[in-house]
Amino acid sequence: MSVKAKKHLGQHFLTDETIAKDIADALTENGYDNILEIGPGMGVLTKYLLQKKVKTTVLELDRESVAYLKDVFPVEHLNLNTSKEKFAIIEGDFLKQNIEEIFNKKQVAIIGNFPYNISTQIVFKAIENREFVPEFAGMFQKEVAMRIAEKEGSKVYGILSVLTQAFFDVEYLFTVPPTVFNPPPKVDSGVIRLIRKKDYSLPVDEKFFFRVVKTAFNQRRKMLRTSLKSFKLSDTLKEDPIFARRPEQLSVLEFISLTQKLAENGI
Repeated sequence: MSVKAKKHLGQHFLTDETIAKDIADALTENGYDNILEIGPGMGVLTKYLLQKKVKTTVLELDRESVAYLKDVFPVEHLNLNTSKEKFAIIEGDFLKQNIEEIFNKKQVAIIGNFPYNISTQIVFKAIENREFVPEFAGMFQKEVAMRIAEKEGSKVYGILSVLTQAFFDVEYLFTVPPTVFNPPPKVDSGVIRLIRKKDYSLPVDEKFFFRVVKTAFNQRRKMLRTSLKSFKLSDTLKEDPIFARRPEQLSVLEFISLTQKLAENGI
């Protein structure tokens, strides 16, 4: 039995066992008792996750893949160190799931070979649920992985970089070629790891911070005094040196400082 990759679900099944193990090993297993794998497909990554000490739950939208996983990983045939309580299969769309309810407010690491078409949305959902997500690792389109991990001063540094790095420490681990997938994608992939910061709250209003970052990067080549003109900056505020810089030049901490300046001026 095998599963046919479905284009509308963005499925590209990883076929290289070594890479699958390397992705699984990206998890530190520190600070949580649950792993959630998104889009396991035919389970090439799942088998290595099941060797971990913590419970593995797989979440799959494709019914054919769910049937395959139940056939290949029946609970009674799992490794001796894996009990029924340590493995679960859920059929559904990750973007519509309530992580807090599924894991009863317990800490969970997220991992997967993420479908390119929803990978950014997966990251934003992890950010929204960061109270319960101390770690996040997986494979993205290389361009997206680099964007998440990039620091200020780079052309690919942007909204996704700032909003992710405000709450997580990001490490780009390795690049994966198209040849190890079936069917092969048209681009390289990249594997990254996110580890939640010890202090993952902001000293400013979170919604306002998100708004400032997104507004600034809507005109990334303009100086902030121009890209943030919708905030109706006073002439005095415009004289602050930070407004003579472009958004891609600001670090996460500087974006927090910028948000504070705006809030202090009643914006």
